[in-house]
Amino acid sequence: MSGNPAVVMRLVASAYSVAEKAGAIVRKVLHSGELGIVEKTGANDLQTLADRLAQQSICASLSKRFPKLTIIGEEDLPAEEIKEDLIENGQAEEILLKTCPAEYSGLKEEELVVWVDPLDGTKEYTEGLLDNVTVLIGIAYGGRAIAGVINQPFYNYQLGAGAELGRTMWGMLGLGAFGFQLREVPGERRVVTTTRSHSNKQVTDCVDAMEPDEVIRVGGAGNKIIQLVEGKASAYVFASPGCKKWDTCAPEAILHAVGGKLTDMRGNAYCYDANVKHMNSAGVLATLRNHQYYVSRVPQSVLQALKSD
Repeated sequence: MSGNPAVVMRLVASAYSVAEKAGAIVRKVLHSGELGIVEKTGANDLQTLADRLAQQSICASLSKRFPKLTIIGEEDLPAEEIKEDLIENGQAEEILLKTCPAEYSGLKEEELVVWVDPLDGTKEYTEGLLDNVTVLIGIAYGGRAIAGVINQPFYNYQLGAGAELGRTMWGMLGLGAFGFQLREVPGERRVVTTTRSHSNKQVTDCVDAMEPDEVIRVGGAGNKIIQLVEGKASAYVFASPGCKKWDTCAPEAILHAVGGKLTDMRGNAYCYDANVKHMNSAGVLATLRNHQYYVSRVPQSVLQALKSD
């Protein structure tokens, strides 16, 4: 390792190891059979023991190494002593060896905001739709998502016993994205991915307006962005409030690092400052290519129904 890596590179390297630890926690809770499910605002808004332990692990591990960071996690948890076995001190060596983009090389800890979704796709997790589940750690500076880590705890689970479970991908603006093979939907096909459990007329009308050849309904914002970068979908369309900043920060950074785009339904960027409201009130529209086409297709009735963020 040459010299002293920039703060942001050390943070991404830590976030990578921390996300892997959180993924292992998520698997362990599932295999224990004791999910510890509580409803937050209703049957579609759940929290499990895995959400709680993974968030404790992520936040405590990052705070320990970067005490001046602002960390915003999805789960509203009481302040308590975190068990030592939840702390992850590792850092991904291959990330530390990369050269930090010049514009981020002088950033200080206190200028960075980390958005954490310890278990994205909780409802799917409780129903056994394990490929929908991700751990999301997004890093923002100056209101922009600049780096992100996504762990898929159950990647390969369909291969059955003996398969090595889980993978971690990461990306950073100016550096690219790693841990997956970038692909596009073949030909001129338009494949839209959208919500599985939070649909309504507005969402459906908007999806129809895109004139898709195919519509995929799956859980998890992180999972939908993975579909975009792996060539399974051309656009992620969610014309409704419901998504939060911790759902989109990490995926947005990875998507933008490979030339894609994530905005609200009007095509405006979301801000990830520490003091912004958490809800993405004006919906989410994400694409790998041709973003403007999808923005132009959003019906006026949908735009009127959505508040500006």
